[in-house]
Order: sequence, then C-alpha cells, then structure tokens
Amino acid sequence: MFRPPCGNEQSCARITERTRPFSMNNALSIDLEDWFCVYNMSRFIDRSSWDSCELRVRRNTERLLALLERRRVKATFFVLGWIAERVPDLISSIEQQGHEIATHGYSHELITNMTPAAFESDLKRALEVTRQCVRQHIHGFRAPSFSITQRTKWALPILEQNGITYDSSIYPIGFHPDYGIGDSPLGIYAHSPSLVEVPLSCAEVLGRRIPCSGGGYFRLLPYAATKFLMRLCNKQGRPVIFYLHPWEIDPDQPRVNLTASKRLRHYLNLHRTMDRLERLLRDLPFTTIREILHEQRAAGTEGVLGPGTGSV
Repeated sequence: MFRPPCGNEQSCARITERTRPFSMNNALSIDLEDWFCVYNMSRFIDRSSWDSCELRVRRNTERLLALLERRRVKATFFVLGWIAERVPDLISSIEQQGHEIATHGYSHELITNMTPAAFESDLKRALEVTRQCVRQHIHGFRAPSFSITQRTKWALPILEQNGITYDSSIYPIGFHPDYGIGDSPLGIYAHSPSLVEVPLSCAEVLGRRIPCSGGGYFRLLPYAATKFLMRLCNKQGRPVIFYLHPWEIDPDQPRVNLTASKRLRHYLNLHRTMDRLERLLRDLPFTTIREILHEQRAAGTEGVLGPGTGSV
C-alpha cells in the first residue's frame, strides 16, 4: 500500500501547498503620452504643432485607471513632461490612486538624436514639471522609443546625476532597426551601485529572444501567444516588464496617412487592446516597477544588483 513520504495524507497535502510554485508578480507600466507624440508620427506632425492636436490622453488614461481600480492593480506611469504641463491634475489623480510616477522625458525626442547637454536639459525640464504634480520621489526613467542603445549609454550617468535610481529603456533584442541591445541581460541588473536597469521583457525560445512586453507586440501577437510567452518568462525566473500607451486603447483617434509599415505598427488592433488588457490582468498578477524592485531586494537578490551586468 502506498504511504505518503510525509507520514500521512493530510500532512502531505499541507507540505504540497507550502511548496507549490508561487505566482510571480509582474510590472505593469504605462507610457503616458498622446497619439501625436509617437515617434512614428514625427515625420507627419511636427512637435511645434502639438498644441493644435486633439488632446485625448485624459479620457484614455481615465479608462485605464478605472480598469486598474476594478482589478485592484497598481502600475508605474512614465509621464511625458509635455503632457504633465497640460494636464497636471490628471498626474496628481494618478498618484492619489496609489500608482507610481516616473518620467518619460519632456519632449519625446529620441536620445539618439540628442547631445548629452540637450538630453540633460530635457530630463531636468521633465522632472521639474512632473514634480510639481506629485509628492512622491521620481525614481524611474524610460527613454522615448527605448532609445538607450550602445551608442547612447552616455545617458546613464546623467540619469544618476539627476536622482534617477532605475532605468527601464533597454530592449534586449538585436533585430529592431530603431532600438535594442542584443547581448544585454534579460533580467534586472545594475549599471552601477546607484542605477538599476529594468529591461523590457523577452522570453527565450530555442535560443531566440521573443519580445512579449506589450505595446505593438501585444497588439500584433494573438493573446494566447502573449500569455504563453509571459508565463515562460516567469518560469525562466524573470518578472515581465509590460508597457502600454493610453492611445493604444483608442480606435477613434485621428488617423494620419502613415506609410504601410508605420500604419500597421500604430493602428493594428486598437479596438481589441482594452479587452486584451483586462484578460491579462485577470490571468497574471501585476504591480509597480518600484514594488518589483522591493520584492527582488527582500528576496535577497540585492547582492547581484551591484556593479556590472549580473542579472536578477
């Protein structure tokens, strides 16, 4: 007759419950910008004309906030400084609802198009206007279009010098024409003792890195594929760092005559994003990037968050 190794079936059940793999928290982030701020639009809508464009970020963000409240999920909002100037009460409301506020720069200019002096000026302006809206310290930064690459790593010390303690700009892929560092770590790692990198997520499949961190990838891939890849990330020991823009839930936004590839990247499946996001928040646990970093340190991983590229 079979006997459980723990002595009796009830004790064995309790041990099984205690040792069952935990559900890993993931990070939900919102890049707070409007439809006309996107890099794909820059050839068609000049930055000097942004004030003449229809501002839709408030209604879309409020829809996202309502969903987050309903699902009891907190997120990290990377706020574009230009937006913070125009809807400061929205940024204050996001903080009051318990979410983390980080910065997305001021002008949404790619770092690859900036000098170090111009980048620091843009960062300082973003921090100044966003700090006026909130009480919390701003710890995080995300570059527009993930434009910290091998050529722009000079931006990292500037972030440190301005009080940023984590960056979430590096995509660990090598095939995208506009961004990515193909040989960078997949997990959270440290650039220095005072600056941590929280890279966008990829799952490893047969030795290849497959992006599964949101945005256009979330709209392009079937939902089942996205969920599979995200769970694979967790099985590989990494929290998913997910991102979305408010304009990605807005199929009624003004249409611009983009090139075929840019049209696909910007408009594909906008009408499905909100439902997919709600499913995702049901299927996987999410919190802020700040909380993910607290959890990593509480788990005793702060030792590998020292200098170098040791990933968590």
